[in-house]
Amino acid sequence: MKNTLRFLFLLAALAFIGIQQLLAQTPSTGQPVATSTPVQFSLQQAIEYALKNKSTLQATRINEQIAVARVGEIRSAGLPQVNVGAALTDNLKLQKSLVDFGAFAGGAGQLNGTTLTQEQLARVQRGETVTLAPAYTPLPATGPQPLAFGLQYAGNAAASASQMLFNGSYLLGLKAAKVYQQLSIKQTQQSEIDVVEQVSKAYYSTLVARERLELLSRNVQRLDTLLYQTTQTYKEGFVEKLDVDRLQVQVNNLKIEQQNAARLIDLSVALLKFQMGLDQRQPVELTDRLDEAVVEAERGSLINLSDAFNYGNRIEYSVLETQRDLAILDVRNRRSGYLPTLNLVAQYGFTGSDNRFGGLMEFRGPNSRSEAGFINQNWFGFGNVGLQLNIPVFDGFRKKYNIEQGKLAVEQVNKGFTTLQQGIDLERAQTTTTLQNTLAVLGNQKANLELATNVARVAKIKFQEGVGSNLEVITAETDLRQAQTNYYSALYDALVAKVDYGKAAGTLGRR
Repeated sequence: MKNTLRFLFLLAALAFIGIQQLLAQTPSTGQPVATSTPVQFSLQQAIEYALKNKSTLQATRINEQIAVARVGEIRSAGLPQVNVGAALTDNLKLQKSLVDFGAFAGGAGQLNGTTLTQEQLARVQRGETVTLAPAYTPLPATGPQPLAFGLQYAGNAAASASQMLFNGSYLLGLKAAKVYQQLSIKQTQQSEIDVVEQVSKAYYSTLVARERLELLSRNVQRLDTLLYQTTQTYKEGFVEKLDVDRLQVQVNNLKIEQQNAARLIDLSVALLKFQMGLDQRQPVELTDRLDEAVVEAERGSLINLSDAFNYGNRIEYSVLETQRDLAILDVRNRRSGYLPTLNLVAQYGFTGSDNRFGGLMEFRGPNSRSEAGFINQNWFGFGNVGLQLNIPVFDGFRKKYNIEQGKLAVEQVNKGFTTLQQGIDLERAQTTTTLQNTLAVLGNQKANLELATNVARVAKIKFQEGVGSNLEVITAETDLRQAQTNYYSALYDALVAKVDYGKAAGTLGRR
């Protein structure tokens, strides 16, 4: 028995440890669990992954679901409203009211006989009928007396129903709710565009850093070879030790730069994973290569967009249009406060009372009789049906000022169109100029890189042939690395400018 208990305890402990490890490996945010196998992403695949898994986008899409639920909530107000309720009350101390019984019963007191007059007596002797007036003692004035109405235990059960027949605010509320739903969808699209922008820039940054590292690796390999050859030449006595030392310094500096570039790639990949909503522990491989064609293609698209551009292509403009529609509907809704409302109402239920709780629970109806044969009903039914009409007459000009506020809100939104259009025009001009400039700089840096590469090649050949100096080689290598740095910096700037240009033109993230 003890061995069995120990075995079960061991199984429970192992299961608990396994669950804890599973929970530790599974993010609470719901993102996919990281694996050791690298995942390959092209730029388009990275964007699609981010649109699906980015937590900020997921939160924004929840707003769409909230908007759908909001539409259902508003629509439900126009459906029949049915309620059922019941209550039991123990009147521990019944409330009393003062009642003046003399005002209800007053007049006659206690009968005190009657008196015959001589005339009445003579009439009786003649055989006539005489009506005698009784005499009463006067009632003492007692004043109001306390009286408790009802019994100690009371209960009721009822069902009520109402149906809206006319309400102007309800109809406009339905329209506004649908427009609000459209607004939430457009806000999600706006967030998606931001994610596309962020992922694109992070992806391009990683590609540039990767290409630069590969180029640095080739530079290190080339200088290592040159250093080895120079060292062997020094051993043979054909060059000075200073030439070897200069090359060694260059190799050391280049290797440090290579290490920094490798760390920069790690940082760029981490940023890309963050923008994608990818677990930082998940290894990735980028399948796209840097291609100047993707930048050069923009050169032909830089046309005068003043005639072809449509402000509606910008999601910000579309969002503002929806906000204007909401503001207009809000004004109409406030005006509908002057309209009457009409509801159909109905109620049916039962109410009862008794001096005993057990007697109240007997639910004695109209056919119930006591042992003496008397009716002793304690529960009674009731019901009603009717129309409720509410006509607003005067509210101290509250709705008037409320409507004025709504109109001013619409005017504010309309002013926002001018501001947004001016901002879009400025952004388009800036991004167009920036892209043109970066493309021009990229072309110059590419030409400089080709020249620096050729100069470094010739300097190396001259040095190996013994007609050039070691200093000339080092200078050429330094100029080459600077040209490489300038080229990749210009390439990244052009790629970022391309993304900004697409966003300004309203074409970024369009699907």
